[in-house]
Amino acid sequence: MNIDISGARILYTIPIDFPFLGRIEISETIAVSWLVMLIITFTCIWLTRGLRETNINKKQAFAEMLVDMAHNFVIGNMGEKFRYMIPFVAALFSTSLISNLISLVGFRSPTADLSTEAAWAVVVFIMITKQKIKSAGLGGYLKGFTTPIPLMTPFNVLSELATPVSMACRHFGNILSGIVINGLIYAALTVASKVLLGMIPGMVGNILSNIPVLAVGIPAILSVYFDWFTAFMQAFIFSMLTVMYIANASEE
Repeated sequence: MNIDISGARILYTIPIDFPFLGRIEISETIAVSWLVMLIITFTCIWLTRGLRETNINKKQAFAEMLVDMAHNFVIGNMGEKFRYMIPFVAALFSTSLISNLISLVGFRSPTADLSTEAAWAVVVFIMITKQKIKSAGLGGYLKGFTTPIPLMTPFNVLSELATPVSMACRHFGNILSGIVINGLIYAALTVASKVLLGMIPGMVGNILSNIPVLAVGIPAILSVYFDWFTAFMQAFIFSMLTVMYIANASEE
């Protein structure tokens, strides 16, 4: 099986050597990420078709509820001047959430690949830096690295770079650990089922030992936490960190 450095399978390689890029490899992470974007795009199109000002249906009521939640989340944590951030934060949260949950239908979650969270974190870091420069000016931003004393400059630079690293690793670690733990539990219950039921003498034991009885139901219960709860929490935490970092940058 062809695997790239992030652990994702390579599904297709474009047999053309592009300048400076070489041959472009389409990994499972890239393919599923595009699937997530298509799901979000078509869901938005479906929710916003046939909008009315009066006598709205349940679909429009649900769409308006989602918009109100995104509005209240951003304005409540960042202030009215960051109203323009609502579409970005909503897109970030929905992409993270769907990427986390898509593993429930058998796909490899893009957020189980560190490169996904790293790309998101870099974008957020650029927005944070832009906001700091906008608030304090380029000179004030660079001068901030020398506070409280110039000797602290290397440490302040490292602290600044630690922001995207910590955001990416926190999200990636929680999602990947849930996948790994679920896999280990399922494998352990399968082995335990084979051993325990294999102790039944005769043909009955031989037949039942090949059926992973213990692996049915228990992993699904644990999935409520490792897949559903963790998916929502990590999407929320990543979005919350984004709005808090950007809001704090405007006050520096």
